[in-house]
Amino acid sequence: MSLRIYNTLSRATEEFTPIEAGHVRMYVCGMTIYDLCHIGHARMMMAFDVVQRWLKASGLRVTYVRNITDIDDKIIARAVQRGITIRALTDEMTLAMHQDIALLGIEPPTIEPRATDYVPQMLSLIATLEGKGLAYRTPHGDVNYAVRKFPGYGQLSGKSLDELHAGERVAVLDGKDDPLDFVLWKAAKPTEPADAQWASAFGPGRPGWHIECSAMSCANLGDTFDIHGGGADLQFPHHENEIAQSEGATGQRLANFWVHNGFVRVDNEKMSKSLGNFFTIRDVLQQFDAETLRFFLVRTHYRSPLNYSDAHLNDAHTALKRLYTALSMVQSVVPAAIDWTDPFAARFQAAMDDDFGTPEAIAVLFDVASEVNRSKSGALAGLLKALGGTLGLLQGDPQAFLQAGAALDDAAIADLIAQRAAAKAAKNFAEADRIRQHLLANGIALKDAASGTTWEAA
Repeated sequence: MSLRIYNTLSRATEEFTPIEAGHVRMYVCGMTIYDLCHIGHARMMMAFDVVQRWLKASGLRVTYVRNITDIDDKIIARAVQRGITIRALTDEMTLAMHQDIALLGIEPPTIEPRATDYVPQMLSLIATLEGKGLAYRTPHGDVNYAVRKFPGYGQLSGKSLDELHAGERVAVLDGKDDPLDFVLWKAAKPTEPADAQWASAFGPGRPGWHIECSAMSCANLGDTFDIHGGGADLQFPHHENEIAQSEGATGQRLANFWVHNGFVRVDNEKMSKSLGNFFTIRDVLQQFDAETLRFFLVRTHYRSPLNYSDAHLNDAHTALKRLYTALSMVQSVVPAAIDWTDPFAARFQAAMDDDFGTPEAIAVLFDVASEVNRSKSGALAGLLKALGGTLGLLQGDPQAFLQAGAALDDAAIADLIAQRAAAKAAKNFAEADRIRQHLLANGIALKDAASGTTWEAA
């Protein structure tokens, strides 16, 4: 089966064929870099790390562009708050991001453009839009995009202009001809620092957020490229506005496939800084090892919501230990290139070729691990490690992974046994089974009897 990808634009899973044979060009909207990255950000970068890894494993060359937004209202406000320059803030946060995601095994993109390095391209794009009657200047010095003059507006989000107008304010603010219009160039304000301003034919100011990605993607990948990705929250208005700008200027389709990853949720709400319900990557790595966090993020399909909790991370760690335990059972793991005609490998490939189906692919890893446990085959262990490697997993030393962390002491074991008993009494058998599995993964086997539960080393 050839690779098929869900395309947000068509709302269907379509067969993927790159524009240039053997070469995939992909742009993903990256971080607005004013603070540490949280798990929601990690989920986005992990999703497209898996995408680029699988494209490469499929024999394709990948040019992967993931930008850094280093000029924005939030960035300006944070730099002013801290009393440092915008560049000092964004350099600091960019370094922190690189450190954090490297721990998770997220490979760097081919190109990582910074928005502030592409202001001339943005200005050129805005001038083209103005020349085509798609942009206009306001009395305040801003330059806005005229949404109603772009016939295809709403195609990505599936919203008509009437639907978009249903929730708008009655008043037209900030010199807009229409409330749906959005800013391309923001006139400089007296309260903003000097390093937030650029000279232009439109007057001193800075670019709007949406025009940044249009300029960076087309400058690095051409007017039309294969895949445009990002979080589901960017579908509207950011990606909708990118389409309007880029296609309005070039007359060409911006991207053939639009790919969006699902949210990370905490207590049924999207994880975000604005809600204050976020956990930074650094927070989580103080409690869990990096590969466990990677496994937790990868094992859920990239388009599905991901529920964050310590319990789910504990489950991920237990599951990962099962895979490493299988590798540790073999005296010599035989490394080899993956034979995709092997039945296990063929199932894995079919799963990944179906819109990067990591849940089914990881299920294959557990099937291979079960066979390794039974046969103690070095060749099968090598296949397990190689298949895991296409997802960035199982590349560490098995014994080191299994021995990492402090062993459970008697008090901790007794506490977990008590928690399991309480879960059983409450008929929460899933939680009771999870605790049993967690103990077993830590070398503790439980024995239930009429007199109570006892344990022994497994």
